[in-house]
Amino acid sequence: MPRALHIRRSASVHSDHMIQLADDFYFVGGDKGGRFPSCHGFLFTGSETVLIDAGIGEENIKELDRNKRIDVLIITHSHPDHIRDWHLLADRHLLLPAETPDAVLDLQLLGERFTGTPERGQYWARVVRDVWGIHPLREPDGRFGDRDVISTGRAELEAIRVGGHIDDHYCFLERRSGTLLATDVDFTSFGPWYGNPESDIETFQAGVRSLMALPHGRVCSSHRRPLKVGEATAHFEAFLAGFEKHRNKVLELCASPITLEELVEASPIYGNGMPDKRLQQMFETNMIVKNLALLVRDGLVVQYNGRYVGASASYSERH
Repeated sequence: MPRALHIRRSASVHSDHMIQLADDFYFVGGDKGGRFPSCHGFLFTGSETVLIDAGIGEENIKELDRNKRIDVLIITHSHPDHIRDWHLLADRHLLLPAETPDAVLDLQLLGERFTGTPERGQYWARVVRDVWGIHPLREPDGRFGDRDVISTGRAELEAIRVGGHIDDHYCFLERRSGTLLATDVDFTSFGPWYGNPESDIETFQAGVRSLMALPHGRVCSSHRRPLKVGEATAHFEAFLAGFEKHRNKVLELCASPITLEELVEASPIYGNGMPDKRLQQMFETNMIVKNLALLVRDGLVVQYNGRYVGASASYSERH
């Protein structure tokens, strides 16, 4: 049975980068329109004030905290854009997903988790520490699991695990208003992101479909402004179509024999658009490999002598 985690309620708080979604419930716009390495957040006000995710920007967090002290920080998952400025609230009540591993306590270990090797993890850790200013998390004061309910006075947040993006990725349904917080089912033009070793395309797809099927009204994500009521279905469908778009781009490049390294260089998913090319290579490699595995399994691509080629190619083209 779901557990109820109760938080006292009180007065609201206002800021020019906030949108009120319901009583005591606000969307908080993140820096740079919520684009990575930032994200949007969500604020619940009561006798205690609750913030979901810490990627809205240092000044935004400080402003909220000046106007109405933030008492509780909920992290939806451990990607750097969602934990970015958590250290500003390090002395507050911290809630993490049940699946978040102890690697979050050490940036090197977190980097290894997200990149797959100690060498790549060291580079990742250096970037997030020195460029983005991220600190390792501490032990949480509590954890939530799938279908647990967090009560914040007028709000009741049902935690919904949506794996595949990352193992500890959670969305929330605010039951009383029917508002769905889709977090990194984010409806951006990039489409779905599954670039960590633990990411899984089919698990992510299934999670998105389950989320889409929930009764809901308004839908908000971590990297896009809130959708209007009635818009969500089209955006969910477009997000799911993004998986097929990635798959088709990889398949098209396999029209002639091609190595994994050549596929990564062609950058069918990122379009060579990430400023840090080393990080792009790490994540794009993972995403391409995951697509290739499904294409080979489904008989659409064959692997021969270290190269990948479409199964429809002639024998001479394969060789």
